[in-house]
Amino acid sequence: MISDHALALAQSLVRMNTVSQNSNLELIDFIQQQLARLGVKSRLTYNASKTKANLFATLGEGKPAGVILSGHTDTVPWDGQDWTVDPLSALVQEGPEGPSLYGRGSADMKAFIAIALSQAEAFLNSDAPFAIHYAFSYDEEVGCFGAKELIADLKDAGIRPLACIVGEPTRMVPAIAHKGVYRYKCCVRGKEAHSSLTPHSVNAIEMAARVVGRVRDMAEGFEREEPRFEGFDVPFSTASVGQFHGGIADNVVPRDAEFRYEFRDLPTADAAQMQSQVVAYARSLEPAMQKVAPQTGFSFETICEIPSFLGSKDDAVTRLAQRLAHEAGTTLVAFGTEAGLFKNAGIPTVVCGPGSIQQAHQPDEYVSLDQLARCEAFMRGLAGTRTLD
Repeated sequence: MISDHALALAQSLVRMNTVSQNSNLELIDFIQQQLARLGVKSRLTYNASKTKANLFATLGEGKPAGVILSGHTDTVPWDGQDWTVDPLSALVQEGPEGPSLYGRGSADMKAFIAIALSQAEAFLNSDAPFAIHYAFSYDEEVGCFGAKELIADLKDAGIRPLACIVGEPTRMVPAIAHKGVYRYKCCVRGKEAHSSLTPHSVNAIEMAARVVGRVRDMAEGFEREEPRFEGFDVPFSTASVGQFHGGIADNVVPRDAEFRYEFRDLPTADAAQMQSQVVAYARSLEPAMQKVAPQTGFSFETICEIPSFLGSKDDAVTRLAQRLAHEAGTTLVAFGTEAGLFKNAGIPTVVCGPGSIQQAHQPDEYVSLDQLARCEAFMRGLAGTRTLD
């Protein structure tokens, strides 16, 4: 069973409303105070408005390098979802998998952070030849923005960790790959006119629709032609349009249109090349548009770029996670995480944490106490390990 201390910490974190649109400073201050009682200093990096912060802390100062335990502090909202419990209640009750902790962020991923924090004293007193680093970020759910700042700060400070364990929910099975998530907004400026005078106009919706069609053509091409990456639920890259807005009346040729789209690229694919195809096609439409009205055209904005992740079952950190989780195999996950950012920074990385992504972002989100107990045993084993490999 999970210890009372670890469960109480998890409940405390779940009760804090850290939806991405809100500040996470209450939670960061709480963790900072918990560590300060043990004499551990925290390194904070802030967003531009100083309303959110990342926390980085080292348990075992003076050791040559360390293993990062990485988690994000923000959650998705629950507006419009049909919850049967208060999303901030942190209620423990019987669930489909036995006794479980309910609440937004319980599985994704405050319980992992809490269990890591509960072992702080054990990490401090560990005889392991490496330190343990906590890396708790903001704004993962909206684009992994906090982790990018945290990693840049580590580089500037000359901190070079040995490895990273990202505690996203994998049911404690080490995950060694996930797709990337690249989202963009396209704005189209046309020229309005009365709908009886269409030759004197540039229809922004119709021009946008041509590019939307190209995105769909690319998606069909991925499904038809891309080499499969077995192990993913969808073993090829995908592309889709998620939002489309435009027009003001039936009899007005629309001047403006906007749509948002995404690519979820395999670790073996090139998301930058995908986006360049879309931009190039849009640019090919502009000369005809600008013959009618020079001010017309397309503009693009990056919403988020979360790189894919490809680790290895042969990495020392993967073998460590397998040993601590008592899992012989590995898995791949469909969802994006901060793992690709750490890997691209030269830090060997694995994803391994309690709970299931099937509960994340859902009404009545929960994580079973059995999964939390497995994670706590994982952390205790990490504190007692003598070698990374």
